[in-house]
Amino acid sequence: MTARATDSSRRASRSAAVLLALLPLLGGLPLAAAAGQQESPAQLTPVQQPAPGTPLTLEEALRLAEERSERMAIARAGVSRATGDEVRARADLFPQLSAFVSYDRTLATEFSGLFDQPAGAACDPFTSRPSTPLADRVSEIERAIDCGAIGGNLFGGADLDLPFGRENIMRLNLSFSQTLYSGGRIGAQRNLASVGRRQADVTLASARAQLALDVTQAFYDAALSDHLRSIAEAGLRQASATLAQVELARQAGRLPEFELLRARVARDNQQPIVLRARAQRTLAYLRLQQLLHLPDGPGLQVAANLDDLQLPPPTPFAEALTRADAARRTAAYEQRTPVRQATAGVEAREAAFRLARSERLPNVIANSSYGRVAYSGLPAWSDWRTNWTIGVAAQVPLFTGGRLRGDEIVARADLDEARAQLELARNLAQLDSRAVYEELDAARATWEASSGTVEEAVRAYQIAELRYREGISTQLELSDARFLLEQSQANRAQAGRDLQVARARVALLPDLPLSTTGLPLSEGATGAFAPTVRGRAAASPNTSGTSPVGVAGQQGGPARTAPGGIRQ
Repeated sequence: MTARATDSSRRASRSAAVLLALLPLLGGLPLAAAAGQQESPAQLTPVQQPAPGTPLTLEEALRLAEERSERMAIARAGVSRATGDEVRARADLFPQLSAFVSYDRTLATEFSGLFDQPAGAACDPFTSRPSTPLADRVSEIERAIDCGAIGGNLFGGADLDLPFGRENIMRLNLSFSQTLYSGGRIGAQRNLASVGRRQADVTLASARAQLALDVTQAFYDAALSDHLRSIAEAGLRQASATLAQVELARQAGRLPEFELLRARVARDNQQPIVLRARAQRTLAYLRLQQLLHLPDGPGLQVAANLDDLQLPPPTPFAEALTRADAARRTAAYEQRTPVRQATAGVEAREAAFRLARSERLPNVIANSSYGRVAYSGLPAWSDWRTNWTIGVAAQVPLFTGGRLRGDEIVARADLDEARAQLELARNLAQLDSRAVYEELDAARATWEASSGTVEEAVRAYQIAELRYREGISTQLELSDARFLLEQSQANRAQAGRDLQVARARVALLPDLPLSTTGLPLSEGATGAFAPTVRGRAAASPNTSGTSPVGVAGQQGGPARTAPGGIRQ
């Protein structure tokens, strides 16, 4: 009797164990990471939100996330910045023309009084008489000089309009310059800017794909949490119904007290599972709300049917998934984001190497300056004087102490490193692509294998319940049937979630970084132009493709041990 009771208690606890195995990792949803990446909705532009009571579709979730995501805003700003760099680099091909206008008011000057007439008695002005004898003309000049009629300043008279020490000075200038020869510097700078623009476009596409994958995972995690809560509540109702039957039979004297106690224990063990399932559902929806910047509230529901017998691909990814299946037989990994980033890195290093070599060549610039200057407060057009120059300047380094050679060595090393990183990125992209397709195959096979299991488990439980009511079976048999029913329902929901997420990942594969599958990608594997690859695991937790809800024997990696020693 003792052995039978022990075995019965163990069987009764299996129903609780299966849901405990499904739920613990939901508590590890990366809420903190999401909170760190998202700002308060009050700081962002309001967008249309789903109507209260209306289930949220995946299409609406993706739209809301893209409109409100800070990562998307940062990536778009990067595209704008790269566009500005292209415009700035192209500007050196065209003439540079600038205007300059100034007005100066002289308050004190060192030239004050320098050109004034000397003080003294007035004398007759100098008169030139070419017809007079030479001696008379010389005497007239000496007289005029002695009395100050001529030679009062160094420049031959007090009536000269000189620029020194003027009270008002107005200037109008136009400056022109045109690079005639740069040794290839301008072309290299344009190549660098073009690579930066392509890299910004790749980063934007990668941010959009990563956001879509994160939202899709959170969306189907919320749907899975709904199913797990429903399974737990159904188990509680079944255990409560069994307890009610046992209590009636006990009152009629047909069952011993042991059966009543066992039924109560089975019902009480189911209640913590229901509470935990509800808490994990709240966390799953909180994660989704944070990604979408939706206000907190209990009314959010997702429109995802994981029990669909056909389970079609998610509508936003259906077309891309068809193309991805066709590209599976080709070298599609060449279009992966890390490969494109590494290719851009090689092109950038090549341009930098050309730029370093061009520093040895001369730089020739033609320039011209046209100016007008006036020395009165409100000058007329005739008061303006003209300055106009034109010239050519050339600059070439003759001796730099080895600096240019050092720049070339560094640029060559960077180019070699970028080429090696490109080969590494190609290898990892090929491996990563195959791993993603294998995950899809495994998820599809798991889903197909679970087909029909739930219906069979429901029928088996109905038969067991009928047999128990008729008194031809034991409570142990009924508990075992309930456990198998809960396990099959949970496995079916988990398989549906994994299949939909795997489909989304395959559809988004060209734009996803390598770290989404957890492959050992080194920090510099895609060069300096791969910011989306480095740190992705920290920025986007739980992107390995496995559900945060572990199921024993299901997709999601090796079994783990949850608190309490339950194998997952």
